[in-house]
Amino acid sequence: MLPKRIAIASIVFLAAGMFAATAQAKSSEKPAKLVVALHSSDGTDVGTATFTEKKKSLHIHIDAKNLPVGTHAVHIHQVAKCDAPDFKTAGGHFNPDGKKHGMNNPLGHHNGDLPGNLVIGETHTGTVDFTVNYLTLAPDAANSIFANGGTSIVIHDHADDMVTDPTGNAGNRIACGVIIQ
Repeated sequence: MLPKRIAIASIVFLAAGMFAATAQAKSSEKPAKLVVALHSSDGTDVGTATFTEKKKSLHIHIDAKNLPVGTHAVHIHQVAKCDAPDFKTAGGHFNPDGKKHGMNNPLGHHNGDLPGNLVIGETHTGTVDFTVNYLTLAPDAANSIFANGGTSIVIHDHADDMVTDPTGNAGNRIACGVIIQ
């Protein structure tokens, strides 16, 4: 029979190991849906981006508010950081396949490029939906938006022209949201 202290320590150690294994298992599970808060450089709430995994695609719904009237590019960027005022900490576009920028680029597009722009109306609100087959919520996939510790979603000042490398002439970054599991 083990002394009481050793028995208790063994139970605590085993319980901690089981907790770590459970936490690890959960982090490798693919969520069905993820909602990301979007903020401007001054911290204003500018809406949400909702990511929903479908059978063979990822659906992205953006519900935006408090943004300038006009057409704005939306991209997935490679780093899970959104430091104001310019959101440069988000890095470049998410591009694990090493392609060029633009949905209309004959050499292929970044994984972070989305097939359209967000239009903000006179009420300073707007919505847009994208469905893409080149991004996923599966944590272990190379094209996962959770890759390398996460990514970010960035709204730009101008529209994406869908071809100019590396940014689509989208201009400054005006809103950002961190994408982590």
